[in-house]
Amino acid sequence: MIRKVDPLGIPKPQLHKLILGSIAPRPIAFASTVDGNGNPNLAPFSFFNAFGINPTTLIFSPSRRGRDNTTKHTYENIKEVPEVVINVVNHDMVHQASLASTEYPKGVNEFVKAGFTPLQSETIKPFRVKESPVQFECKVREVIETGSEGGAANLVICEILMIHVHEKILDDAGFPDPNKIKLVGRHAGDYYVKAYGKSLFEVEKPLVRLGIGIDSLPEKIKFSKILTGNNLGQLGNVEKLPSEREVGEIKTHPVVANLLDELKDEPERLEEEIQLLAQKWLDDGRIMDGFSLLLV
Repeated sequence: MIRKVDPLGIPKPQLHKLILGSIAPRPIAFASTVDGNGNPNLAPFSFFNAFGINPTTLIFSPSRRGRDNTTKHTYENIKEVPEVVINVVNHDMVHQASLASTEYPKGVNEFVKAGFTPLQSETIKPFRVKESPVQFECKVREVIETGSEGGAANLVICEILMIHVHEKILDDAGFPDPNKIKLVGRHAGDYYVKAYGKSLFEVEKPLVRLGIGIDSLPEKIKFSKILTGNNLGQLGNVEKLPSEREVGEIKTHPVVANLLDELKDEPERLEEEIQLLAQKWLDDGRIMDGFSLLLV
């Protein structure tokens, strides 16, 4: 059963929860700004992402408040001083970053309230957050106001002028290691997610080779009641079907040979067991072994 929702037909708070619960996890822009008098402000925003590198383009949205249609201090500061440091948020600082989202009165320094260390930026006026593993000094190229009612987005389009990276989070090649940077993402309500450790999994990008596609799979594989859509995607990403030699070699695998011998008089059960074993191999990353087994 599919539920249809007209976004104009439900209360805005319900629409907000539905969208945030469906589009997640979202990275967090921990935005540092200053007003025209140089007073600092620090606040997290999960309507945020990167959108290009030439020119570098980061966009976040300090949206209008839904309950009373007021604007946030970050947005007001950017209108006065079009500069911002976007600090990334990792697990070591997530509770402090959340505390900084408290709606303190204008002029209250969230660096002090949330216990963060301000660092002077090199190219802009707003301060960096020392505790953040990566800090982007940005100029604001443009602000797009999408509406004037509560909940409307204010798209702050930024260009990176300088990047500061803690070396301790880099891998041997000099790039951020997900298990060292330990980023977190925002979900709906009070929920966050860890973007490292057991939460990580790999999906090989189909950029180098041309996959055969799911439409090229044999019928018994394509319409299997055991294999999942993810399994079919793995198989469709290979460049060619396994050869007769590869299929022949997989028959000699001890587990496979045992199955073929024990269940030779039960073809339906044999097919089921073969598909279950192939699925396990696929889930373990043994793509060609799993594919070859499915063709036995």
